[in-house]
Amino acid sequence: MSKCEQCIVKQFNSLKSLTKDELVRISGCKTTKTIKKGEVIFEEGDVVNGVFCVKDGICKLSKLSANGKDQIVKLVVKGDLLGQRSLVTEEVTNLSAVALNDMEVCFIPKSEIVSDLQKNSKFSFDVLKDMANDLRQADDIIVNMAQKSVRQRLAETLVYLYDSFGTNPDKTLSVILSREDYANIVGTAVESAIRVLSQFKKQGLISTSGKKIKIEDLEGLKRVE
Repeated sequence: MSKCEQCIVKQFNSLKSLTKDELVRISGCKTTKTIKKGEVIFEEGDVVNGVFCVKDGICKLSKLSANGKDQIVKLVVKGDLLGQRSLVTEEVTNLSAVALNDMEVCFIPKSEIVSDLQKNSKFSFDVLKDMANDLRQADDIIVNMAQKSVRQRLAETLVYLYDSFGTNPDKTLSVILSREDYANIVGTAVESAIRVLSQFKKQGLISTSGKKIKIEDLEGLKRVE
């Protein structure tokens, strides 16, 4: 079991602001879990009572709408923390987290980390900065839904996946999403997402092989209106 104070992943989140003694203590109480692709980490309405530090893999955070449709609000990646809001509120979570590929996470109980939030001001400030960033991203999603077309939103999603996660050796996007996932990210019907992807393919912007997508014209995708 790796030790928190020696783990390079913490450099990508607010845990980097903890002292060595705080990290040693947390390391003694954390649990490391392997989560398989498609497995639920937590569901909307659950009490999380701690944070998950993502050591490897990607998961999607989604919100179930009144009509039973999922809206993916964020992709959580290696180095991110899941469940930070549980540190400052007693509310149940309003999102679900599902693994998009095999993941390794460390779970740190709220009871072990909340005292650090109270005593370590740098750690508290970094947690607040992360939450503020999440709010900014949520604002951007709302604006995009209202002002941008499905074509624009889907093109931007493909560019984001390319820029953030890179490609496989065969040049296809390393993050493999279902057509339903793409629809849930951009906030449209699955049929609409499939139709737009087909248009992109005909225009030479992308090529596909099953669920795999290869970007053929990155600059062209960036110009989609």
